[in-house]
Amino acid sequence: MSIKDNIGDERCGRPMKKGAPLRTVSTWLVSTVSIALASTAHAQNTSDDRLLSDPAFEQSLPSLVFVPTPGPGSLSSNGDAIAGPADFPADPALTTPLAPIATFDAEPPPEIDVASEKMPEIRYTLVVKGLEPVGLDDSFRDLSALLKDGRRAANAAQVSARADEDVQLAERLMRSEGYYDGIATVAVDTLPNATNSLTVELSATPGARYRLGKIAITGAAPEPTALARKALTLETGDPIVAADVQSAEAAISLRLPEAGYPFVEVGQRDILLDDRDHHGDYTLPINSGPKSRFGVIRTEGDPVFTPEHLTVISRFDKGELYDSRQVDDLRQALIATSLLATNAIEPVRTGQMAADGTEVVDVLVRQTKGPARQLAASAGYGTGEGIKLTGSWTHRNLFPPEGALTVEAVAGTLQQSLGTTFRRSNAGQRDRSFALGASVARQDFDAYNAQTITLSGSLSRQSTPIFQKRWTWSVGGELVATRETPFEAATLVRDRNTYFIAAIPLQLGYDRSNSQLDPTKGFRLSGRLSPEAQKRSGGGFDGYARLLFEGSAYYPISDALTLAGRARVGSIVGAARDDIAPSRRLYAGGGGSVRGFGYQQLGPKDIDDKPIGGRSLTEFALEARYRFGDYGIVPFFDAGRVGEASTPSIKNIRYGAGIGVRYYTNFGPFRIDVATPINRQPGESKIALYISIGQAF
Repeated sequence: MSIKDNIGDERCGRPMKKGAPLRTVSTWLVSTVSIALASTAHAQNTSDDRLLSDPAFEQSLPSLVFVPTPGPGSLSSNGDAIAGPADFPADPALTTPLAPIATFDAEPPPEIDVASEKMPEIRYTLVVKGLEPVGLDDSFRDLSALLKDGRRAANAAQVSARADEDVQLAERLMRSEGYYDGIATVAVDTLPNATNSLTVELSATPGARYRLGKIAITGAAPEPTALARKALTLETGDPIVAADVQSAEAAISLRLPEAGYPFVEVGQRDILLDDRDHHGDYTLPINSGPKSRFGVIRTEGDPVFTPEHLTVISRFDKGELYDSRQVDDLRQALIATSLLATNAIEPVRTGQMAADGTEVVDVLVRQTKGPARQLAASAGYGTGEGIKLTGSWTHRNLFPPEGALTVEAVAGTLQQSLGTTFRRSNAGQRDRSFALGASVARQDFDAYNAQTITLSGSLSRQSTPIFQKRWTWSVGGELVATRETPFEAATLVRDRNTYFIAAIPLQLGYDRSNSQLDPTKGFRLSGRLSPEAQKRSGGGFDGYARLLFEGSAYYPISDALTLAGRARVGSIVGAARDDIAPSRRLYAGGGGSVRGFGYQQLGPKDIDDKPIGGRSLTEFALEARYRFGDYGIVPFFDAGRVGEASTPSIKNIRYGAGIGVRYYTNFGPFRIDVATPINRQPGESKIALYISIGQAF
C-alpha cells in the first residue's frame, strides 16, 4: 500500500510537482508483531508460577492484611499491657504555646531586580555560502534576522532561533527566484572556543532553476484572451520569478480596462512543476466581463460639482469605448481643483446594450467636500528690492462651479500693493481659465517711483501643480493708470508724469521639463508679445510693442548633479525710450535676472547713478545644481546687458558669479543666493543677497 506525498506543497501555496516519490506506509505491521509477542509471554509466565510455588516461603513473608494499631490500655496477645503516649516523656517544643501573631515580621523580603542585571552578550559571525552565485546574497543580508541586531545575542538559544529564521528566509528567497529544490542548512559552533564567539555558517544549495513551460490563459473570449496574452509579458523558457509573474498578472488588470473591459477579474494562477526537466506549465484563468462603452456621469455625496460640470472636466464622451486612463485623468483633475477632500470613481453596469453588442456603463463619482478657503503667506529679500511679505486669502468656490475669489496684499520696504482677482477654472472647457483682476500699488525703486492702478483680464491655459502641460497660452487685456517720475535726458531731471496705458499681452509656452519648481531634465521655451498704446499727460499717443523670448534647458550629469542654463532676449519697438513709462521699460539685475547686481541696477543710469532702463535686453545664466539629501549647493555664473537701442546685443555685457544653498521641501526648494559682480564698477554693491522659493529658472 502507498500514498503520494504531494499535499504539503499544495497547502503551502507552492506550485505542485509532478512525479513526486512514493512512500510506503507499514506501521500496522509493527503493531501486529508486538501483540503476538505479548500473548506468548503471558502464557509462559502462568506456567512458571505453578512450578515456583513454596508454601513455607510465603508464610515467612509479612502479611499484606491491614492490622489496626492497638490504643492505650490494650492487652497484647500474651496478656501484657501495651504502653500508651502517657508512658513516654513529652517534647517541650511541642507543648510550648505559640507566640502571638502580632509579634511576627510581616515585611516581605526585598525583591531582586533581575531585569536590571545586564545579561552577558554572545557575539557571533555569520558566514553565508551558496546565495551569491544566484544573486540573492544582498537580498538575504537586508532581511537576515542574524544581521538585524548587530551580530549580538543574549544566549546561544537566541542565536539558534535566529539561525532557524534565516534558513526559512534563504529557502523562500530561492523559491521566489525559481529554485524550488533549493535547501538551506545552518551550523553553529560551541562555546568556549579560541575566539570566544560563535560562528554561524549558513549554506544554501539552490539546485536547478525552474523555467516556464506552456503558458495558457483560460476562461475568456478570444479578444480579451489575446489582449491578456499580449499584456502578460511572460515567455516559455523564462525563469519562474515570483516578482515577474505578479507584475505580468497586474499588467492584465491594467491593460484590459484600457481596452474596454472595466470588470476584468484575474483568477488564481496554477503552475505545475515537473522535476524531471525543471519546467512549470503556467495556467491563468480570467473573467473579462462585458466589453463596455461610456454612458453618463452620475454623482453621489456632497454636491461640489454637478454631473454637467463633471462632463466639462472629463476628456471622454458618451458612447466612446471605455478606457480606464480617461477615468484616472478625471480623478486627477478633480484633485487639482483642491475642492474635494476625497473622490472615488468607478464604472457601474446598466444592462443596456449598444448596437455593436457592447454594454453601456455609467461613471459614478463619489464626492466629499473639502475646505474651500485658503490662507497663504510668503516672504523674500533681494538686494535693491528690499524685504517683501505677501499674504493672500482665497475662496476657491465662492461662485460655483470653480469660481474663486482671491485677495492679496504685499507689504515691503520698497513696494506695497493690494489686489483682488476673480478666476473661473475649467471655464466651459477643460483646463481653460478666465480671470479678472484689479489692484493698486506703490513702488519706490531707484529706477522709478510709481503709484499705479491696474485693471486686467485674461483667458489662458496654464499648468497646475498636478498637470504640467506641454503647451500653455494666454490672451489678455490691461488698463493701467500710473503716476511716475521718469528721467528726462534733455533736462537731466526727474519730473512726475501720468500715463494711461492699454495693452494686449499675449503669451505662448512649450514645456518639456520634468518639474515646474525643480526641473532636472528637459527644456522650456516661452514667448511674450504685448502691443501697447500710451497717453501721457501733456503729450500725445505713443504706440509700441514689448517682446520677450526665453529658453532654459536642464541636463542631468548624474543623479545628484544637474547642469542648468537659461537665455533671455527682449526688445521694445515703436517708441523712444524716454517716451515710454519707466515701469514698462526693460531692466536687468536681481535674483531672477543677473545675480551679483541689485534689482534693476544693470544698464544705463542717470547722472545720479540711478537706473533708467532701456529698449533691449540680453541675459544668460549657467548653474551646476548639486543635491545631497534635502540640501543642495549651486555655484552659478550670470551675464546680462540692457541697451538704449531696440536691438539686443552682447556688446559691453556684464557678468556676475556666486554660490547658493538649497533646502528642498515638498512644495519646492528654498534658496539663498550670494553673488558679486565681476569687474565691479563704482557705486555697485560688493555682495548681493537673494532669498526666495523655487529655483532661479
